Amino acid sequence: MEQLLTTHGLPALFGLSFLASTLVPIGSEWLLVTLLLKHHDPALAVGVATVGNWLGACTTYAIGMWGGPFLVRRVLRIDEATERRADRLYGRYGSWSLLFSWLPVIGDPLCLVGGILRVRFVRFSLLVGSGKLARYAFIAWITVKGM
Repeated sequence: MEQLLTTHGLPALFGLSFLASTLVPIGSEWLLVTLLLKHHDPALAVGVATVGNWLGACTTYAIGMWGGPFLVRRVLRIDEATERRADRLYGRYGSWSLLFSWLPVIGDPLCLVGGILRVRFVRFSLLVGSGKLARYAFIAWITVKGM
């Protein structure tokens, strides 16, 4: 196990973090903690986890962006008036909710909605990336302090 973590730890963390930020219901925090307990560089591990998780969120955003009309009309069955109302509300206040994209259960749908409602990619990236970096940095800090 030790050899496996040394050889494949960071690539595995990247892949798991990526998948955890799509609609696949898995977590990546446990692997970050494990790697830190095995004395991997905290800054590098946090960076790898953050980039993987952010890219996964970008994938979910892209699904919302390009699959939005199908999702809204066919899957969610939302009419045009309701969509316009949601778009106005989200445009005014909702994009800040992307800071919470790191939360379990609601985080991935927030990224999907960001794509569906066409939040500008730069804003999306800054909000989502900040939230995900803060989460992984906090987990790393707690882990390193506890060692």
